[in-house]
Amino acid sequence: MQFKEKDAMSFPISNAGVDLSGQTALVTGASSGLGHRFAQVLAGAGARVALAGRRSDRLETLATQIRDAGGEAHALKLDMADPAALPVAVAEVENELGLVTILINNAGVPDAQLATKMPLELIDQVLNVNVRGPFILAREVAARLIKAGRPGRIINIASVAAFHYASPGASLYSVSKAAVVRMTEVLAVEWSAARINVNCIAPGAFDTEMMDGMRSRIGDDFIAQFPRKRLGHPAQLDSTLLYLASPSSDAVTGTVIRVDDGQCPR
Repeated sequence: MQFKEKDAMSFPISNAGVDLSGQTALVTGASSGLGHRFAQVLAGAGARVALAGRRSDRLETLATQIRDAGGEAHALKLDMADPAALPVAVAEVENELGLVTILINNAGVPDAQLATKMPLELIDQVLNVNVRGPFILAREVAARLIKAGRPGRIINIASVAAFHYASPGASLYSVSKAAVVRMTEVLAVEWSAARINVNCIAPGAFDTEMMDGMRSRIGDDFIAQFPRKRLGHPAQLDSTLLYLASPSSDAVTGTVIRVDDGQCPR
């Protein structure tokens, strides 16, 4: 479809909105941290939300909270390292809530090992959860959208570690998140004609359960080195998430938005 200058009259002022009514969102890693917050935010904007993760009890608790607030949610146990489970999960969500039109590839694991020290099992785990799983899940969602002739949004969660390596013992994590960034860029091109927007959020250091693990190992001294001397709060990602998931970002694809509170040098 081509837009001419006169078509501008058909767009409202401003052409922005975050109403996700009628959309079905699948959020991985929803049992804690950013994923937990993302699920609540998407549900608050009107989306039906599928909560995926390994800790069923936490997922069920979150699903109950969303339903009590008037939303619609479905919890499903999912191991992102199991490739056979991913298409099954998407099919389950479609059966319970409808076609997945928004995918939040949020699940991830850290490495916390020097490259020369980490066992092969850890290498496989990090790459399987952080790269292979999101790629398989994205292509499964995209294939179903293309078959149905429906547009969609895929939002991958990377990290500023993809661009800035500041923590010895996180080399593989950094590599995996750099792969997520590049995956975003190339899939955006491949699926552009199908009206599937693929974008990425690269957070800095946020106050989450994963960050708690890092702080227990190395302490809190690194926070004082940040210009604003603080960790980010997950709520500070709400607007970026909603922008990329909603009609507001209709012409935005293949983009990586860094949200790091000025923590990392450019």
